[in-house]
Amino acid sequence: MTKCMQDKVLVVTGAGRGIGRAIALLAAEKGAKVLVNDLGGSSEGEGADASAAQSVVDEIEAAGGIAVANHDSVAEPEGANNVIRTAMENFGRIDAVVNNAGILRDRIFHRMSIVDFEMVIRVHLLGSFYVARAAAPYFKEQESGSFVHFTSTSGLIGNLGQSNYAAAKMGIIGLSKGIAMDMQRFNVRSNCIAPFAWSRLIGTIPTDSEETAKRVERLKAMGPEKVAPLAVYLASDLSKKVTGQIFASRMNEIYLFNQTRPIRSAHRSEGWTPETIAEHAMPAMESNFFPLHRTSDVIGWDPV
Repeated sequence: MTKCMQDKVLVVTGAGRGIGRAIALLAAEKGAKVLVNDLGGSSEGEGADASAAQSVVDEIEAAGGIAVANHDSVAEPEGANNVIRTAMENFGRIDAVVNNAGILRDRIFHRMSIVDFEMVIRVHLLGSFYVARAAAPYFKEQESGSFVHFTSTSGLIGNLGQSNYAAAKMGIIGLSKGIAMDMQRFNVRSNCIAPFAWSRLIGTIPTDSEETAKRVERLKAMGPEKVAPLAVYLASDLSKKVTGQIFASRMNEIYLFNQTRPIRSAHRSEGWTPETIAEHAMPAMESNFFPLHRTSDVIGWDPV
Protein backbone atom coordinates (compact mmCIF):
# COMPACT_ATOMS: atom_id res chain seq x y z
CA MET A 1 0.00 0.00 0.00
CA THR A 2 1.29 3.48 -0.90
CA LYS A 3 2.36 5.53 2.09
CA CYS A 4 0.47 8.82 2.54
CA MET A 5 3.65 10.93 2.35
CA GLN A 6 5.53 8.87 -0.22
CA ASP A 7 8.10 11.06 -2.02
CA LYS A 8 6.65 14.24 -0.48
CA VAL A 9 8.98 16.85 1.00
CA LEU A 10 8.08 18.10 4.46
CA VAL A 11 9.65 20.99 6.37
CA VAL A 12 9.19 20.82 10.16
CA THR A 13 10.42 23.70 12.33
CA GLY A 14 11.36 23.10 15.94
CA ALA A 15 11.75 19.42 15.09
CA GLY A 16 14.68 18.58 17.34
CA ARG A 17 12.53 17.61 20.29
CA GLY A 18 8.97 16.99 21.43
CA ILE A 19 6.07 17.38 19.02
CA GLY A 20 8.23 18.48 16.09
CA ARG A 21 10.47 15.45 16.45
CA ALA A 22 7.46 13.12 16.60
CA ILE A 23 6.02 14.68 13.43
CA ALA A 24 9.34 14.38 11.58
CA LEU A 25 9.75 10.72 12.55
CA LEU A 26 6.19 9.76 11.58
CA ALA A 27 6.33 11.66 8.29
CA ALA A 28 9.57 9.89 7.38
CA GLU A 29 7.98 6.56 8.28
CA LYS A 30 5.13 7.47 5.92
CA GLY A 31 7.58 8.08 3.08
CA ALA A 32 8.41 11.79 3.33
CA LYS A 33 11.76 13.42 2.80
CA VAL A 34 12.09 15.65 5.86
CA LEU A 35 13.85 18.93 6.50
CA VAL A 36 14.43 18.89 10.27
CA ASN A 37 14.83 22.46 11.49
CA ASP A 38 15.85 23.31 15.05
CA LEU A 39 18.01 26.09 16.42
CA GLY A 40 18.59 23.98 19.51
CA GLY A 41 17.99 26.85 21.91
CA SER A 42 16.64 26.71 25.45
CA SER A 43 12.93 26.67 26.24
CA GLU A 44 13.16 30.47 26.68
CA GLY A 45 14.85 30.94 23.31
CA GLU A 46 18.47 31.36 24.41
CA GLY A 47 21.56 29.63 23.04
CA ALA A 48 21.87 27.12 20.19
CA ASP A 49 22.79 23.45 19.75
CA ALA A 50 23.14 21.89 16.30
CA SER A 51 22.92 18.37 17.72
CA ALA A 52 19.16 18.71 18.37
CA ALA A 53 18.22 18.63 14.68
CA GLN A 54 21.02 16.27 13.66
CA SER A 55 19.99 13.63 16.20
CA VAL A 56 16.53 13.44 14.61
CA VAL A 57 18.07 13.18 11.14
CA ASP A 58 20.24 10.34 12.44
CA GLU A 59 17.14 8.54 13.78
CA ILE A 60 15.34 8.90 10.46
CA GLU A 61 18.32 7.68 8.45
CA ALA A 62 18.88 4.76 10.81
CA ALA A 63 15.30 3.66 10.07
CA GLY A 64 15.92 3.86 6.32
CA GLY A 65 14.39 7.30 5.76
CA ILE A 66 15.67 10.49 4.13
CA ALA A 67 16.25 13.71 6.05
CA VAL A 68 18.49 16.74 6.29
CA ALA A 69 19.15 19.04 9.24
CA ASN A 70 18.90 22.82 9.38
CA HIS A 71 19.87 24.94 12.38
CA ASP A 72 18.62 28.41 11.41
CA SER A 73 16.42 30.54 13.65
CA VAL A 74 12.96 31.04 12.17
CA ALA A 75 12.65 34.25 14.21
CA GLU A 76 14.67 36.10 11.56
CA PRO A 77 13.60 36.45 7.90
CA GLU A 78 16.95 35.30 6.52
CA GLY A 79 16.96 32.26 8.79
CA ALA A 80 13.46 31.30 7.65
CA ASN A 81 14.43 31.84 4.01
CA ASN A 82 17.40 29.55 4.50
CA VAL A 83 15.18 26.83 5.97
CA ILE A 84 13.20 26.72 2.74
CA ARG A 85 16.31 27.20 0.60
CA THR A 86 17.94 24.19 2.27
CA ALA A 87 14.90 22.02 1.51
CA MET A 88 14.90 23.13 -2.13
CA GLU A 89 18.63 22.58 -2.57
CA ASN A 90 18.46 19.08 -1.11
CA PHE A 91 15.11 17.82 -2.40
CA GLY A 92 14.11 20.07 -5.31
CA ARG A 93 10.60 20.85 -4.06
CA ILE A 94 8.46 21.36 -0.96
CA ASP A 95 5.04 19.83 -0.39
CA ALA A 96 4.21 20.85 3.18
CA VAL A 97 5.41 23.08 6.00
CA VAL A 98 4.75 22.44 9.69
CA ASN A 99 5.28 25.62 11.74
CA ASN A 100 5.99 24.12 15.14
CA ALA A 101 8.98 26.06 16.50
CA GLY A 102 8.31 27.87 19.74
CA ILE A 103 9.48 29.09 23.12
CA LEU A 104 7.80 29.99 26.42
CA ARG A 105 8.53 32.96 28.66
CA ASP A 106 5.62 32.73 31.09
CA ARG A 107 5.13 35.72 33.38
CA ILE A 108 2.10 37.20 35.13
CA PHE A 109 1.20 40.22 33.01
CA HIS A 110 2.27 43.06 35.32
CA ARG A 111 5.70 41.43 35.58
CA MET A 112 6.12 40.61 31.89
CA SER A 113 9.01 42.45 30.28
CA ILE A 114 9.07 43.82 26.77
CA VAL A 115 11.73 41.21 25.97
CA ASP A 116 9.45 38.40 27.25
CA PHE A 117 6.63 39.59 25.02
CA GLU A 118 8.62 40.36 21.90
CA MET A 119 10.69 37.16 21.91
CA VAL A 120 7.60 34.96 22.07
CA ILE A 121 5.87 36.95 19.32
CA ARG A 122 9.02 36.82 17.20
CA VAL A 123 9.48 33.05 17.37
CA HIS A 124 5.86 31.92 17.20
CA LEU A 125 4.02 34.48 15.09
CA LEU A 126 6.71 36.16 13.04
CA GLY A 127 8.55 32.85 12.66
CA SER A 128 5.41 31.18 11.28
CA PHE A 129 4.94 34.08 8.86
CA TYR A 130 8.58 34.14 7.73
CA VAL A 131 8.71 30.41 6.97
CA ALA A 132 5.28 30.35 5.32
CA ARG A 133 6.10 33.41 3.22
CA ALA A 134 9.39 31.84 2.08
CA ALA A 135 7.56 28.67 0.98
CA ALA A 136 4.56 30.40 -0.61
CA PRO A 137 6.09 31.16 -4.04
CA TYR A 138 7.03 27.51 -4.50
CA PHE A 139 3.54 26.37 -3.50
CA LYS A 140 2.01 28.90 -5.91
CA GLU A 141 4.26 27.82 -8.77
CA GLN A 142 3.50 24.11 -8.34
CA GLU A 143 -0.18 24.82 -7.49
CA SER A 144 -0.16 22.61 -4.41
CA GLY A 145 0.98 22.66 -0.81
CA SER A 146 -0.08 22.48 2.82
CA PHE A 147 0.70 24.66 5.82
CA VAL A 148 0.19 23.24 9.31
CA HIS A 149 0.55 25.85 12.05
CA PHE A 150 0.61 25.23 15.78
CA THR A 151 -1.70 27.35 17.91
CA SER A 152 -2.74 26.84 21.55
CA THR A 153 -5.76 26.73 23.82
CA SER A 154 -3.92 29.38 25.84
CA GLY A 155 -5.28 31.77 23.24
CA LEU A 156 -8.39 29.89 22.12
CA ILE A 157 -9.63 29.48 25.71
CA GLY A 158 -7.15 30.99 28.17
CA ASN A 159 -4.40 30.32 30.70
CA LEU A 160 -2.70 32.34 33.41
CA GLY A 161 0.70 33.96 32.90
CA GLN A 162 0.72 33.52 29.13
CA SER A 163 -0.51 36.77 27.59
CA ASN A 164 2.53 36.84 25.26
CA TYR A 165 2.03 33.22 24.19
CA ALA A 166 -1.75 33.64 23.85
CA ALA A 167 -1.31 36.74 21.68
CA ALA A 168 1.16 34.95 19.41
CA LYS A 169 -0.99 31.85 19.10
CA MET A 170 -4.15 33.82 18.30
CA GLY A 171 -2.16 35.76 15.72
CA ILE A 172 -1.32 32.42 14.11
CA ILE A 173 -5.06 31.69 13.83
CA GLY A 174 -5.51 34.87 11.79
CA LEU A 175 -2.39 34.18 9.74
CA SER A 176 -3.58 30.69 8.85
CA LYS A 177 -7.04 31.88 7.83
CA GLY A 178 -5.54 34.62 5.67
CA ILE A 179 -3.20 32.16 3.96
CA ALA A 180 -6.06 29.70 3.39
CA MET A 181 -8.21 32.38 1.75
CA ASP A 182 -5.47 34.00 -0.35
CA MET A 183 -3.94 30.76 -1.61
CA GLN A 184 -7.00 28.60 -2.10
CA ARG A 185 -6.94 29.43 -5.81
CA PHE A 186 -3.55 27.71 -6.02
CA ASN A 187 -4.74 24.56 -4.22
CA VAL A 188 -2.74 25.53 -1.14
CA ARG A 189 -4.20 24.62 2.26
CA SER A 190 -3.58 26.11 5.70
CA ASN A 191 -4.81 24.70 9.02
CA CYS A 192 -4.02 24.98 12.73
CA ILE A 193 -3.51 22.44 15.52
CA ALA A 194 -3.73 23.18 19.24
CA PRO A 195 -1.77 20.32 20.83
CA PHE A 196 -2.17 18.76 24.25
CA ALA A 197 1.12 16.99 24.90
CA TRP A 198 3.97 16.81 27.36
CA SER A 199 7.08 18.60 26.15
CA ARG A 200 10.03 20.49 27.58
CA LEU A 201 8.05 23.73 27.11
CA ILE A 202 5.15 22.41 29.19
CA GLY A 203 7.74 21.32 31.73
CA THR A 204 8.56 24.99 32.36
CA ILE A 205 5.04 25.76 33.64
CA PRO A 206 5.27 26.66 37.35
CA THR A 207 3.39 24.12 39.49
CA ASP A 208 2.79 26.55 42.33
CA SER A 209 -0.82 25.53 42.92
CA GLU A 210 -2.60 22.21 43.35
CA GLU A 211 -4.71 22.89 40.28
CA THR A 212 -1.71 23.64 38.05
CA ALA A 213 0.14 20.59 39.38
CA LYS A 214 -2.82 18.37 38.45
CA ARG A 215 -2.95 19.93 34.98
CA VAL A 216 0.73 19.22 34.41
CA GLU A 217 0.32 15.63 35.62
CA ARG A 218 -2.47 15.13 33.06
CA LEU A 219 -0.25 16.52 30.33
CA LYS A 220 2.55 14.11 31.26
CA ALA A 221 0.28 11.25 30.21
CA MET A 222 -0.06 12.70 26.70
CA GLY A 223 3.03 12.03 24.63
CA PRO A 224 3.94 14.10 21.54
CA GLU A 225 3.49 11.01 19.37
CA LYS A 226 -0.27 11.40 19.90
CA VAL A 227 -0.22 14.76 18.06
CA ALA A 228 1.89 13.63 15.11
CA PRO A 229 -0.80 11.68 13.18
CA LEU A 230 -3.07 14.74 12.83
CA ALA A 231 -0.17 16.92 11.68
CA VAL A 232 0.98 14.35 9.11
CA TYR A 233 -2.60 13.89 7.90
CA LEU A 234 -2.97 17.65 7.35
CA ALA A 235 0.39 17.77 5.58
CA SER A 236 -0.54 14.92 3.24
CA ASP A 237 -2.86 14.78 0.23
CA LEU A 238 -5.35 12.90 2.40
CA SER A 239 -6.50 16.33 3.65
CA LYS A 240 -6.88 17.94 0.21
CA LYS A 241 -10.42 19.15 1.06
CA VAL A 242 -9.51 20.54 4.50
CA THR A 243 -8.40 24.17 4.85
CA GLY A 244 -8.93 27.14 7.14
CA GLN A 245 -9.77 24.95 10.14
CA ILE A 246 -8.64 24.82 13.78
CA PHE A 247 -8.14 21.39 15.33
CA ALA A 248 -6.90 20.14 18.67
CA SER A 249 -5.25 16.82 19.48
CA ARG A 250 -5.55 15.45 23.01
CA MET A 251 -4.41 11.88 23.67
CA ASN A 252 -6.79 9.84 21.45
CA GLU A 253 -9.25 12.72 20.90
CA ILE A 254 -9.38 15.15 17.98
CA TYR A 255 -11.41 18.34 18.38
CA LEU A 256 -12.67 20.80 15.79
CA PHE A 257 -12.83 24.32 17.25
CA ASN A 258 -15.48 26.83 16.31
CA GLN A 259 -14.49 30.22 14.96
CA THR A 260 -15.59 33.69 16.03
CA ARG A 261 -19.05 34.71 14.84
CA PRO A 262 -21.65 37.16 16.23
CA ILE A 263 -23.95 35.52 18.79
CA ARG A 264 -26.17 38.41 19.99
CA SER A 265 -27.12 41.87 18.74
CA ALA A 266 -28.91 44.94 20.03
CA HIS A 267 -30.45 47.78 18.00
CA ARG A 268 -31.82 51.26 18.69
CA SER A 269 -33.18 53.23 15.74
CA GLU A 270 -31.97 56.52 17.21
CA GLY A 271 -28.47 55.15 17.88
CA TRP A 272 -26.64 54.60 21.15
CA THR A 273 -25.26 56.68 23.99
CA PRO A 274 -22.97 55.34 26.71
CA GLU A 275 -25.94 55.50 29.10
CA THR A 276 -28.34 53.54 26.86
CA ILE A 277 -25.64 50.96 26.18
CA ALA A 278 -25.37 50.46 29.95
CA GLU A 279 -29.16 50.42 30.34
CA HIS A 280 -30.20 48.23 27.42
CA ALA A 281 -27.42 46.70 25.27
CA MET A 282 -25.21 45.16 27.95
CA PRO A 283 -28.09 43.67 30.03
CA ALA A 284 -29.43 42.08 26.83
CA MET A 285 -26.06 40.49 26.09
CA GLU A 286 -24.84 39.70 29.59
CA SER A 287 -26.22 36.17 29.69
CA ASN A 288 -24.00 35.33 26.71
CA PHE A 289 -20.80 36.82 28.09
CA PHE A 290 -17.88 34.39 28.21
CA PRO A 291 -16.39 33.91 31.68
CA LEU A 292 -12.64 34.04 32.23
CA HIS A 293 -12.17 30.31 31.93
CA ARG A 294 -8.83 28.58 31.70
CA THR A 295 -8.32 25.63 29.41
CA SER A 296 -8.63 23.22 32.34
CA ASP A 297 -12.03 24.70 33.23
CA VAL A 298 -13.42 23.99 29.76
CA ILE A 299 -11.64 20.68 29.04
CA GLY A 300 -11.48 19.22 32.50
CA TRP A 301 -11.97 15.52 31.87
CA ASP A 302 -9.07 13.09 31.90
CA PRO A 303 -7.46 12.38 28.53
CA VAL A 304 -8.77 9.25 26.84
